[in-house]
Amino acid sequence: MLHFDESIKIIDELMIKTHKTKKLYLCDALGYVLAEDIIADHNSPEYPTSAMDGYAFRYADIELGRLRISGINPAGSDLRDEAGVGECIKTFTGSLMPKGSDTLIPIENVKVDGDEIIIKEPVSMGFSVREEGENYTKNQCLISKGTKIDFAQIGVMASLNISSPLVFAKPTVSIISTGSELLELGELQTSDAQIRSANNYILEAIVQKYGGMPVQHGCIKDDKESITAAIADALAQSDIVVTTGGVSVGDFDFVKDVIYELGCEVLFKGVHIKPGQHIMVARKGDKFIVGLPGFAYSSTVTALLYLVPLITKLQHGTFALRKLKATLKEPFAKRTKKAEFTACNLTFASGEYFVDFQDKKVGSSAILTNMLGSTALLITQEEDTSKSAGEAVEVLLLY
Repeated sequence: MLHFDESIKIIDELMIKTHKTKKLYLCDALGYVLAEDIIADHNSPEYPTSAMDGYAFRYADIELGRLRISGINPAGSDLRDEAGVGECIKTFTGSLMPKGSDTLIPIENVKVDGDEIIIKEPVSMGFSVREEGENYTKNQCLISKGTKIDFAQIGVMASLNISSPLVFAKPTVSIISTGSELLELGELQTSDAQIRSANNYILEAIVQKYGGMPVQHGCIKDDKESITAAIADALAQSDIVVTTGGVSVGDFDFVKDVIYELGCEVLFKGVHIKPGQHIMVARKGDKFIVGLPGFAYSSTVTALLYLVPLITKLQHGTFALRKLKATLKEPFAKRTKKAEFTACNLTFASGEYFVDFQDKKVGSSAILTNMLGSTALLITQEEDTSKSAGEAVEVLLLY
């Protein structure tokens, strides 16, 4: 079995020959990854602009104490008046600064006396004037290729009149759960040996959350012919196929055999981790198959570790999950000589993150309820030993 770090290195170093791209209407691009640099084609603002409502004037006249109001300058108007000596022009937020003026004094700082203003509280030169290029300058790269589009990026692109940015297409992820004991939602239970499938639904949620387009194939019985047909069909119509179950060493674990027989290049099979040591990742061209274990907690953790990075890589993006340092509030007993990913409670107090294991059950890799609450994954490496309260640890955030 591979060392965990080696398996992650293989994922990190994967090269994608062709990334799929498409143009989307600006607001539909939310959550997608940019496939082009966004370059400013103009200065913003293009001319000195007022940042407040007030009176534009020549700063050299501030010592006069009184200025004559020679005009009014609404936002959006093509003002031709100039601010002459001893004059000011009433100007509004967003208006171009009148010719001849270099400073704006807010309405609150003056008293209007007929057609004049009396300066009650002076300002500094250039006050409340947005200089040319304050926001951005022409030919400046404002948003880099590979950036995930959020509301700020949409606002900036709108200001540049970009209605249809080029984005990387979200990868299509086919989801297959294998197991003759599995029941779909709403399916009638006819035997005590049957269990309700959760894996395919949590994987659909993970794919949606982290930027993929899920295609649900449901539950497949444990026979090789059915599994072969399902995986071959899914591989033909999607960028990633993710399966649960069938990758271990049992008599009915056919998924691993099918992956080989479909002519896929197996990148690795088996990693020294807990949970999920039988994880399998393969590729066929720029398509991938991720074979996850069948236990719910195990498949969830390995999906976060291996499926999510592949979804990101196919969009030329950066890995969505973050790590941070925290302090143990109670001792942690390391159970194996593997890299372990243990559900823990993560809290923040007095500027520091803390970890505890209250209500987290110790048992098999099937305890999905351990993921409920403000949960993170405590990371311990193969070489690590048990830890004491107060020690610093590394955790993987799930949000």
